[in-house]
Amino acid sequence: MDREIRYCTTEDGVRIAYCVEGEGPVLVMCPLFIESFSLDHLLPEQGELARGLGALSIVKFDWRGTGLSEREFPDTSFLAGQILDVRAVVTATGEQSVSVWANGNSGPPALRFARQFPDRVSKLVLVDTCANLLDAVPVDSIRGFGELARTNWTLLAQIFGDMSTRQEAPEAGLRWGQVYFQSTTGEFFAKLIAEIDEFSKDRLERADLRAINTRALVLHRRNDSIFPFELGRDLAAALPNAAFVPLEGVIAAAAFGDAESVLRAVVPFLSDGRTQRGPEPVSGAFRTVLFTDLVGHTEMMSRLGDERGRDVLREHERITREVLKANGGTEVKTMGDGFMASFGSVTKAVECAVAIQRAFDERNRGVGAPLGDGGGAGGAAPNDAAVQKVIGERNRGVGQGAASSAPTEPLSVRVGLNAGEPIEEDGDLFGATVILASRIAAKADGGEILVADTVRGLCSGKGFLFSDRGEFVAKGFEEPVRVYEVRWRE
Repeated sequence: MDREIRYCTTEDGVRIAYCVEGEGPVLVMCPLFIESFSLDHLLPEQGELARGLGALSIVKFDWRGTGLSEREFPDTSFLAGQILDVRAVVTATGEQSVSVWANGNSGPPALRFARQFPDRVSKLVLVDTCANLLDAVPVDSIRGFGELARTNWTLLAQIFGDMSTRQEAPEAGLRWGQVYFQSTTGEFFAKLIAEIDEFSKDRLERADLRAINTRALVLHRRNDSIFPFELGRDLAAALPNAAFVPLEGVIAAAAFGDAESVLRAVVPFLSDGRTQRGPEPVSGAFRTVLFTDLVGHTEMMSRLGDERGRDVLREHERITREVLKANGGTEVKTMGDGFMASFGSVTKAVECAVAIQRAFDERNRGVGAPLGDGGGAGGAAPNDAAVQKVIGERNRGVGQGAASSAPTEPLSVRVGLNAGEPIEEDGDLFGATVILASRIAAKADGGEILVADTVRGLCSGKGFLFSDRGEFVAKGFEEPVRVYEVRWRE
């Protein structure tokens, strides 16, 4: 389909090519690398992904020096220039605030734009990317591409095309190589390589990411061959208002591999209930929100490796889900190494938290790594039948000499709870109640349950034992919150 090509001008005078498809709320999609949207006919998967996003006004553009955008521009570093490019395109939409999509190499400029101009970005979709490019690709490797770009751009463009597609979609890699080759010149790319030291100076540190309050959805494929999974997970953890969706696969380009899993996560996030996929956001239902987090997950995965580490995670997921189900909890989502759940009853939520810790404690006793003294929670008792079911299944696995490494690896989980009236949208929960529950969970140590003073007050007279852990000021909150430890071992 022919598209009308439009141009806008950046603050430093560079003409940027862009196009608009569809009608609805605006989504600005940054190029993944240096490809031009004018070559989308070579990558029809890109168009299928865009159409699958639903009723949106999708804006695509070409970075300066690439595609249909102006090839000559002032002596501005490319990273700084990319931020100007995004700003010019967002301004050209005529909207005060838009959603921004960043995949792959476009993550760093998109994040920097959101930090500098928070009022211009309503939502961020971050797919297989990171905050700093040099965290993904060693600087020496990048420098090595400079001479090859000048002497054999055809070969280097194909190398880039094959980087993440060779295992799952080798034919697509050939097409990507052609797109990169036609989108710019080797001489221009060599100039970008010469600026690599500027990238190392302009880092986004964790404190910088914490300042980006834009609502964000971070998706990352577990075996991404360019941007390691840990970078996506750490990015989601650092952004104060982000949700994280781990995906299977190796390809960094969202439109390839299992693109449907990307759409299942992104469409509800962007739609705000405008499609039939979910209801309008609802606020007012009182809920208790529970977060769990597997302590030492990163170190464990590094020590055990992906396959054995995943075995351990599966057992962690099985135990948690069985206890949630037995105690009336609703699993909202999993973050890979933790869960978010909600309860209509505060008492049930605390009982479930106790049951989770009991289940992992008993499980660890089977591998010689007790978390504590065990025993009851005092007063209201969690669903012990669920705990015993989990323990029995674990024991059967050990008795049968299962090949999995899961039964031999101790698991330590921290739990945090808060109660209030979160915003519900498409089965997910948002708002201050949820954020504070997450912050409280992060304050706990392995084997601990921490709750907000609201939860403690609502559990008065229910027989639970609490220990005052003092006040702390959670990130993003002005007033301190007092937290209490649930003494589940006593």
